[in-house]
Amino acid sequence: MSIVIADPATVALDPAVITPSWIVEGRPQARAKELARSDDGTCVVIAWSCTAGRFQWRYRVDETVHIISGEVFVTNEDGVICRLGPGDMAFFPAGSTSEWHVPREVRKLAMCRHTLPQPLGFALRAWKRMLAVMSGQSGSLQLASS
Repeated sequence: MSIVIADPATVALDPAVITPSWIVEGRPQARAKELARSDDGTCVVIAWSCTAGRFQWRYRVDETVHIISGEVFVTNEDGVICRLGPGDMAFFPAGSTSEWHVPREVRKLAMCRHTLPQPLGFALRAWKRMLAVMSGQSGSLQLASS
């Protein structure tokens, strides 16, 4: 397993399709590039951009986004609109939907994670805790002093 280092603001992106039936207004054109993937395939990091337009988005996986440049107005399922600009972060849980209004090109870094079924997630956390105890780790996070 190798450490991955990339600049999501400048990495070259490839064409990515927005499902045509999701487009509400304009002709948004998306581009994306997978930057990293976990060994088990449950987590993927993607650089993504999109030109102006308005579209629905249906999340099949948990997605955390960090806006790098541009802006987007996201409308959630309750009709609440939120502006996201450079430096902003948002989390979209699997199964949710939102409408994205992109007034000018936006670029984001996205971390997509497949949700594990609850019993499997519990078993994984128990396994990790057992391994930490066996290796003498307390499981707490300690920060270095400045």
